[in-house]
Amino acid sequence: MNIKLRCQSCHKVYPSSEPVWSCKCGGLLKLDFHARFPLDRIQKRKPTMWRYREALPLEHDEHIISFDEGFTPLVEEQFSGKKVLLKQDHLFPSGSYKDRGASVLVSKIKELGIKKVVEDSSGNAGAAIAAYCAKANIECDIYVPEKTSPGKLLQIEQYGAALHKISGNREDTAKAVWLAAQSIYYASHYWNPFFFQGTKTCVFEIVEQLGWNVPDAIILPVGNGTLLLGTYIGLKELQREKIIDTLPKIIGVQAKNCSPLAQAWKKHHQIKNPFIWKETIAEGIAIAHPVRAAEILNAIQETHGAMITTGEYEIIDALHSTLRKGYYIEPTSAVAIAGFKKYPMKKDEVVVLPLTGHGLKASEMFMKIE
Repeated sequence: MNIKLRCQSCHKVYPSSEPVWSCKCGGLLKLDFHARFPLDRIQKRKPTMWRYREALPLEHDEHIISFDEGFTPLVEEQFSGKKVLLKQDHLFPSGSYKDRGASVLVSKIKELGIKKVVEDSSGNAGAAIAAYCAKANIECDIYVPEKTSPGKLLQIEQYGAALHKISGNREDTAKAVWLAAQSIYYASHYWNPFFFQGTKTCVFEIVEQLGWNVPDAIILPVGNGTLLLGTYIGLKELQREKIIDTLPKIIGVQAKNCSPLAQAWKKHHQIKNPFIWKETIAEGIAIAHPVRAAEILNAIQETHGAMITTGEYEIIDALHSTLRKGYYIEPTSAVAIAGFKKYPMKKDEVVVLPLTGHGLKASEMFMKIE
């Protein structure tokens, strides 16, 4: 495989054998890699995300770290009288879709021969990296805001990771890990481009489950954009290989209390800095300054998508209505359901919505919700 890392700022190119997660100029990296889809072989393989092996940027199979994750169910439901297909990515081994990114990234980390990593998270990404590092026998330090859901903190520690609780908000946690990442490899779910190469498999599965067809729209909760950007990358690869002809609309949903991307979208991509935000029940997407904001907004624009914001009561209402249908999801995941309820859906439109995190991670939070 010819895999390279290219800086989006200065365009410097690094070989994939070099353990870099950002450019020396401070710029964000993206992968130059030709994904391929041999459908005849794919359809004969077992139903995991690694069935798309030729589309995943790893040199050697022996480095793959996997729990046979992926190919989660796609089921039809109704909310507010509108049909939607729910992609049940809350059913992953660590309880969130971030296992997709962790599987590819930790596999690459093993291939690079790295023995220790750091990561920062509001919970789910940290749990995913901790789980896959445990399987790979790689030491990891996870930095989290001290107010993170206790269930997520316990989960991270039980995997054997070293937990660092940082006082303050999500941005303070990012600053703390940044210092550690100057000397230890940063297994970041938003800086490291290999993570997106895992999250893109969600849309590969959706397209295959729809008979190699695209839906009309995909609705996603968005904070750092790890699922949204993965979705966009995957769609572009499928289109390049002529598996699909058109791109579905990508609809990003944010909580009103922390909606820098939605506000920037309204202001023609002008990102307000500093951005003032309030606490939200959707802790997983409470990101005031997403580092890949420009990429996220460009992905939405290119697919003729949109941004939707939802209030706290709307999120709680969506959470309750989803739970009453038997899907035990965390509040962050319900943001997309709340967004779908507000989405101006056209007749016969096919809409897909991933459920991103399991409710067992947020049991303490449920006790506080009236």
